[in-house]
Amino acid sequence: MRSLDGKSAIVTGSTSGIGLGIATGLAGAGARVMLNGFGDADAIETMRGSLAQTHGVDVAYHGADMTRPAEIAALYEAALARFGGVDIIVNNAGIQHVSPVEDFPIDKWDAIIAINLSAAFHLTRASFSAMKAKGWGRIINLASAHALVASPFKSAYVAAKHGLLGFTKAVALEGAERGVTCNAICPGYVRTALVEKQIPDTAKARGISEEAVVRDVLLAAQATKAFVTVEQLGALAVFLCSDAGAQITGAALPVDGGWTAH
Repeated sequence: MRSLDGKSAIVTGSTSGIGLGIATGLAGAGARVMLNGFGDADAIETMRGSLAQTHGVDVAYHGADMTRPAEIAALYEAALARFGGVDIIVNNAGIQHVSPVEDFPIDKWDAIIAINLSAAFHLTRASFSAMKAKGWGRIINLASAHALVASPFKSAYVAAKHGLLGFTKAVALEGAERGVTCNAICPGYVRTALVEKQIPDTAKARGISEEAVVRDVLLAAQATKAFVTVEQLGALAVFLCSDAGAQITGAALPVDGGWTAH
């Protein structure tokens, strides 16, 4: 028997990158998974089918826009209808914009706060009562090393991730006696599409080459001088959802190659 057989999960922003890595890890441990995110419809359907076939679990997809509370509620209701319950939520959906604060576009600020912070509130709010009633639940927030430290030109992202960590702690305390844990995984740099997009933006903002961004900015603080992998993050998520992770709650768990050890 796999560790998450019989459990059901929603993973937001899971059509690529970290979210897909975590969804794959949960499916591999036996969980049914509701995917969410944007992308080509045929490519998403192929990925959904492959994940289901490879791991022998039910995998569904819902294209909720994570800036819209009504669509987030519909995502939860769809998972509830499909699986009969939701035991695990992974709030992973995120966007980034790099700009000096005095030039930071207001619409970008609003979108980053909505997707990176408020979306986690809306999905947690929808699922929390049922988790407490069952006496079991796992909430995992992808909070980034930027929940613990800051970088220049990322004011909205850093603000959202610091807020997400505070939200994590509050929810952990509310669920602590009801079998519901809430933790924040804080990755360093993972070479995802989001990070790839940051490289030219950061090069422009700093006036340096893209190669220098990778060497001297992205991996400068990661003592290992290596990117984190999505498989490592998926494995940690599975552990947090297991019985072995039951007494880990309200934690900020860096997976950052030593970045925040400085």
